[in-house]
Order: sequence, then C-alpha cells, then structure tokens
Amino acid sequence: MAEKREEKRAALRERLIDAAEARIADEGLGALKARDLAAEAGCAVGAIYNVFEDLNALVMAMNGRTFQALGARVAASQEGLDCADPHDCLIAMSHAYLGFAAENTNLWRALFDLKMSTDTAVPDWYLEELARLFAFIHEPLQRLYPGKDAADIDLLTRALFSSVHGIVLLGLEKRISGVPNDRIASMIEIVLREFGP
Repeated sequence: MAEKREEKRAALRERLIDAAEARIADEGLGALKARDLAAEAGCAVGAIYNVFEDLNALVMAMNGRTFQALGARVAASQEGLDCADPHDCLIAMSHAYLGFAAENTNLWRALFDLKMSTDTAVPDWYLEELARLFAFIHEPLQRLYPGKDAADIDLLTRALFSSVHGIVLLGLEKRISGVPNDRIASMIEIVLREFGP
C-alpha cells in the first residue's frame, strides 16, 4: 500500500515537472501558476504541495533537468577537440553555452531567475551540477595559469563564467549595452582570446 502511494507520488512529481518545463519553455518563469500546473498534471492544486514544498522547489527540480542538458552540451563541445591551446577549449564551451541559451532561452533564464542566493538552502545536487559546469572551465584555466593556487583558479573560473554569461544575457535580451545576436559569439571569442597571461 505504502509502495503504491510512493509510486503515485513519484508519477505526479514527474508530471508536475513536465508541466512546469513545458510552461516555462513556452512562456517563461513568470507564467508559472499553481492552478494551471494542477490542471495540466491532472491533480488538485493542493496535491502540488504534497509533492513539493512550494513552486520554487518545483522549479528547482525542473532546473536540475536544464542543468544536466546544459552540462551535456558543454561536455559534447569538448569531445574530439584538440585543446593544445586552452583558449580553444574555452571558446568551444562558450559557443555551446550560447547555443543552449539561444535555443532554450526561457529554461536557461529560469536557472538564474529563480529566487535563490548563498543565504538560502540549496540542494546538494544543484551545487554538484554547478560545480560540474565550473570544472569544465577550471581545467583550461589551470593550464593558462599554472602558477596560481586553487583558490585563485576557482575565482577566475567564476569571473570568466560571469563574463560569458553577462555577454550572452545582454545580447539575447537585446540590451543597449549588448551586441546583436549574430555578434555575441565573436564578442565572447575576443574576450576569451585575450584571457590569460
């Protein structure tokens, strides 16, 4: 009996994540409403909160899928690549990141638009996915800066990620300080080619 109940709960959890993912992909994070999700998942509104603490927890679970897809795209960008020059690795990763963001803009935005900070409890799996993404950047930076200690490389990793992310965000949002979409990759490449001692 308890096993059957857990199976139903797990199935509802997946339906809710699927519904949230579809809604956010189409309309963005702001369009996520409990009543709509319940209708799409075939449950009562209250049932959502039997599975997730709140809508943020549901979005966090959906973001796990997005993080995995983003990580897979970045990893694929390194397959078969001769990275004798670490800049080539970084540029390939940035192109993968930009491609993913451009093709999945609303899901990508949900990774960063969800109200979350270092002051709030973040699930371990979320931090592990972020660490996995940063590890891709970390390796070429270690080769560019062999004399720097691990703490400095970690800081450089976050700085470089923030730089690329900012260029992508400003470009995709067509902000006045950004560049046209067809120039985003070139702008990132200029920054990355100059990065290093």
